[in-house]
Amino acid sequence: MCVNERRKITIPPHLAYGVLGAGLVIPPDATLVFDVLLLDLWNKEDKVQIRTLHKQQNCKRTVMPRDFVRYHYNGSLLVGNLFDSSHLRNSTYDTYVGQGSLIRGMEEGLLGMCVGERRLIIIPPFLAYDDKGYGTKVPPYATLVFDVLLVDVYNVKDDVNVEVQKIPQPCRRRAVVGDFIRYHYNGTFQDGTVFDSRSVWHSEKRSFHTTKCIADLCVEVLPLAKCRSFIFHETANTSNLVYFTNLNFFKKNILSYSRNSTYDTFIGMGYVIAGIDKALQGVCVGEWRRVTVPPHLAYGENGSGELIPGSAVLIFDLHIIDFHNPKDQVDIKVIYKPADCNLTSAANDLIMYRYNCSLLDATHLYSSDDFPEPPRVTLGQGKLIAGLDEGLQGMCVLERREITVPPHLAHGTNGALGVPSSAVLLFELELLQLQKGVPEGFLFIWLQDSPEPLFPAMDMNQDLEVPLEEFSAFIKLQVAEGRGRLHPGIDSDVILRDMFKKQDRNADGKITEDELNIIVNEDDEVPKHEEL
Repeated sequence: MCVNERRKITIPPHLAYGVLGAGLVIPPDATLVFDVLLLDLWNKEDKVQIRTLHKQQNCKRTVMPRDFVRYHYNGSLLVGNLFDSSHLRNSTYDTYVGQGSLIRGMEEGLLGMCVGERRLIIIPPFLAYDDKGYGTKVPPYATLVFDVLLVDVYNVKDDVNVEVQKIPQPCRRRAVVGDFIRYHYNGTFQDGTVFDSRSVWHSEKRSFHTTKCIADLCVEVLPLAKCRSFIFHETANTSNLVYFTNLNFFKKNILSYSRNSTYDTFIGMGYVIAGIDKALQGVCVGEWRRVTVPPHLAYGENGSGELIPGSAVLIFDLHIIDFHNPKDQVDIKVIYKPADCNLTSAANDLIMYRYNCSLLDATHLYSSDDFPEPPRVTLGQGKLIAGLDEGLQGMCVLERREITVPPHLAHGTNGALGVPSSAVLLFELELLQLQKGVPEGFLFIWLQDSPEPLFPAMDMNQDLEVPLEEFSAFIKLQVAEGRGRLHPGIDSDVILRDMFKKQDRNADGKITEDELNIIVNEDDEVPKHEEL
């Protein structure tokens, strides 16, 4: 007979109880009819039977003694009656292997399994619950059948495992403790189920997802994930696509999945789980890493809410966008410098320049080529972000530079239109024109000693008074002969009228020698500085 086979067996008297019968129940010479159903069958020589139903092709690690495992199972008798299931509790069974926490047959059946592997494990009773059974559902001497799916495995001696998948060359700097870093990530369990993501990634060489759309109805399909359920998200912008693996989590956490932004934190200061804190050290900008974090360096036995179960191994695919140190200054790399470089830009100079601005991952932000003509700006006047202003100083006309600006010298933690919070910026610069300036608050400065005495030199017709026309002609002559400089970027006639007005104390339309003298502030008796 086979297990679950049912037979009708008719036994003649001479093969049963014969002429004697059996007590008051079976009379002499009685033919007996048995209706038999075989429930179980085993032999003392039996061993644990293992049948692999599914196994991942890429199996990097198998269960060893003293490992901690998390698995789902259905437990049934040989006849198929279910006596227990982890699926009904919606939680894995978590235990150590090889330390007596399981029945002996299960200890043996789990050894050598890979994450994602599914096995049918048949255990004879003397390697299960033997003659005692278990409660009301497992009778004595019952052979047990377990359908097991291994979800997770780790060892308490495990450390963070880092698999470097791509390093851009050259790598000019590696992250250290104390740096502030921005990165994208996908977080999965060992079975590939996604539990969190900081963005939707796009890459020509590397694709972490595909998008399937019908009209404006789209869904993210993640090859890393075995999704329990898909939630469709209607959108006209694929950069805002979201994906989910659990309906309940979707309802409670929809905003966390649609953020499409980097994760920003300090390295080595305890703001993230210990395993990630460690794995971020030594990364390069643009690097891709896969990081496997054992639970004792992640969320431990308690997990994290409904999202991460207790004792879960976490896998993070990281893409490093940028990092900086709060002590960083502007980094300047000269790409081209003319041989004839005698005049360089400085604070208060008026310049015209070309620029391209991008993030360190090459994401384009803005460019002077987007406008009809290159911008003009006076340096050192707070018209630009501090790092760009600094990077434009000391340049020759036609010089080209690449400058890297940390966020505290750019747009800071608030970011700007199109610029993420705490972003490091990369500028490509070329200086096109340079007009030397004057100190802040001045309209005119002397480049050489002024004429002494000044008024007779200004009073060209020697009539002891200087009208606007004569004043303007005198100043323009000084500029033309290189003895003086007007404020660049402002119409010279406007400057000259303003200068004349300041010297014409009584506003009678002419400057006298007395008005040209330096006046004294009546309050503090400190001479007020005048251009002339």
